[in-house]
Amino acid sequence: MSLISPQARDALQHWLETQKSLKGASENTLKAYNADTVDFITFMTSYKSEPQGLAALSRITTRDMRAWMAATRGTDVGARSLARKLSSVKSFYRWLSEREGFEPTAVLTIRAPKFQKKLPRPLAVDAAKAMIETVEFQTPHAWVAARDSAVLTLLYGCGLRISEALGLTGADVPLPDTLRIFGKGGKERVVPVLPAAREAVQVYLRVCPHPLEPTSPLFRGIRGGALNPRAIQEVMAKARMQLGLPATATPHAMRHSFATHLLSAGGDLRSIQELLGHASLSTTQAYTAVDTARLMEVYDRAHPKA
Repeated sequence: MSLISPQARDALQHWLETQKSLKGASENTLKAYNADTVDFITFMTSYKSEPQGLAALSRITTRDMRAWMAATRGTDVGARSLARKLSSVKSFYRWLSEREGFEPTAVLTIRAPKFQKKLPRPLAVDAAKAMIETVEFQTPHAWVAARDSAVLTLLYGCGLRISEALGLTGADVPLPDTLRIFGKGGKERVVPVLPAAREAVQVYLRVCPHPLEPTSPLFRGIRGGALNPRAIQEVMAKARMQLGLPATATPHAMRHSFATHLLSAGGDLRSIQELLGHASLSTTQAYTAVDTARLMEVYDRAHPKA
């Protein structure tokens, strides 16, 4: 932050506080916003050889923006990452221009680089079930096996993020018919709990050696502390090698599988959006592309081109 003027630093901090209080931005999002905008202002300070106070920032031109984007790409930053950085800068400029009363067109009209959006990589139904069963054989400890199976069952059966599953506490058990989940940015949603998920958690609780208090984390590490997401990532890595599944078979892929399989079974996008806690329907629509892509694979196998 040393290359940023006090005015710009104070404005940036105020903007971040606004994003948190009014828009519920998560800590990770705020860190990304801060890093992206600091990089931008730091570049402009060096590029223009003068401190970038609010007046200087209001005079940024289209040429300046292109110079920043070119320099950023020159540091091996990919198109997707640059698009994210540009989005952060534009968001900051929308707020700053309204506050300071200047025209932000030069910044807001710059187009993000094009990139191929990555589709979610769900597992097939039988592969998702096999993954849940196989993680149980990766440890000599019966309670750890039950724990890992329970976590994956929640990811696949309820569409939870790994952070949401590991955020459950003793106050959440026995699991009710529906769970109230607080996801990204504190966004609240209610998800139904399948009997299989409820039973998997109960099996784990019966063999877990660590006492469970209402405020204690539900899923525990070997020494009794909160379970680290890395442990689930590692056990899935072992299981997918045994099953011959690709590296995309991660904890988040279980959530993708939940959504894709619901869509294939006739679920509507709005309902799936609510179950996943997506702020925008466009995020959920990615699963439509996945479903279409799979349909085309089946079509191509059935009707090979000459």
